[in-house]
Amino acid sequence: MVTVGNLRSRAGKAQGAKVSTEPTQERTFTVEEVAKHSTEKDCWLIIEGQVYDVTKFVPRHPGGSLIYVKAGGDSTQLFYSYHPEHVHKLLSKFRVGAVQEAGKTVTYEEENCEFYASCRQKVNKYFKENDLDPRVSSSMYVKTGLILAVLAASYLATFYGTTSLALALVFGAVFGTMKAEVGVSIQHDANHGAYHKNGRLGDWIGITLDLVGASSFMWKQQHVVGHHAYTNVVNEDPDIRVGEKDMRRCEETQPWVSWHRYQHLYLGLLYGLLSIKSTLVDDFSALTSGKIGPVSINSFTNREFCVFWGSKAFYFTYWFALPLLYGNFSVPQLALIWFSSEAITGWLLAFMFQVAHVSEDVAFFHKNENNEVKRSWAVTQVETTVDFCHGSYFWTHFSGGLNYQTVHHLFPGVCHCHYPQLAPIIVETCKEFGIRYNVYSTFWEALQGHFRHLQKVGNVGIPSLATVG
Repeated sequence: MVTVGNLRSRAGKAQGAKVSTEPTQERTFTVEEVAKHSTEKDCWLIIEGQVYDVTKFVPRHPGGSLIYVKAGGDSTQLFYSYHPEHVHKLLSKFRVGAVQEAGKTVTYEEENCEFYASCRQKVNKYFKENDLDPRVSSSMYVKTGLILAVLAASYLATFYGTTSLALALVFGAVFGTMKAEVGVSIQHDANHGAYHKNGRLGDWIGITLDLVGASSFMWKQQHVVGHHAYTNVVNEDPDIRVGEKDMRRCEETQPWVSWHRYQHLYLGLLYGLLSIKSTLVDDFSALTSGKIGPVSINSFTNREFCVFWGSKAFYFTYWFALPLLYGNFSVPQLALIWFSSEAITGWLLAFMFQVAHVSEDVAFFHKNENNEVKRSWAVTQVETTVDFCHGSYFWTHFSGGLNYQTVHHLFPGVCHCHYPQLAPIIVETCKEFGIRYNVYSTFWEALQGHFRHLQKVGNVGIPSLATVG
């Protein structure tokens, strides 16, 4: 764990001045005090127990808005997973003090492990030797154009290009597929700062998610802030959050009810509601409560406010209002088209994301009484993740690199088109350090692993109160 010592005064180093050897008074802040500095105009970050005021750097940040995605909070894992070594040396100029009560934030037993240092060194060497920018790939921009073009064409064909309900359902399925592709292949990289070396361009590409109904702001709060920092950490990762009588149970110490015995049967159907639930319920629920599971969401910037409400109005207009007013189908027919298209989106997103972390081969972690997770962050990313279909060109591009999810979690700021070249590096490093790297040969095997896990934890019964180290 990082300990904070007294800083030596640098005053008086100018020519002719005396250098003081007395320790200066360390300035400390509570977690609550740091949390007040949580906007792009007043942005403080906690990194390894140290407090940094990066407000002046926000407009120049190469990663765009990601610098304030967790403003006022602990950004340790986010900082190290996105930045190369030379950036770490720049931190000192922004330091304003230390956290007084570090125990209030969840930490990992070993923040900078040798395994991750080795991975970073090898991956950085790969990009340097091949003269590549980790965030840039021409394939990414070709994909973006194709996906958006098919998305627009299939929308027009669905509601205005035919009077045949059967054809409209086919076109609607294509539209639903392209919505999922926006989610996994475009916005996922963009909202991770992995789309282009111009972070502002990445921010604008990231709102493609808003244009298909969901919220990029809410997604970053849940996915980047919560899920990536605390993957499969029970009661910290919002992606595995459950209520007292939830429809699903992801892990054996979560609340159990009798219907969980059948969750491996009914969840496959309910996943089809994911897109509808996200766009019509979850975004507004988070806005009202100010939380997504354990994650407290930051306030909107002016831009984020306009994007959220403007895109919601745009989505409801083109998806519901215009087909009702100018489309070729009756209300019952439109309802069938809407539901079937959204179900396609929900199933594709759920199946591709769920197999990565809720599977029989992954680990789940609990924080201890000291708010620590008894592993290094990088090791937990490998142990909580499953890959599939390594070497498959189709799955790499169709899943937006989710078939190399382990690589993505260790290096979220890298464009997914580079993952096939990085995976062998990570696999070999895992072997060197005796860390198990989980990968299925096919997507079908990964899907089976997910549902076998649901069946297993659904049949455990009343959970033990013991915690996992």
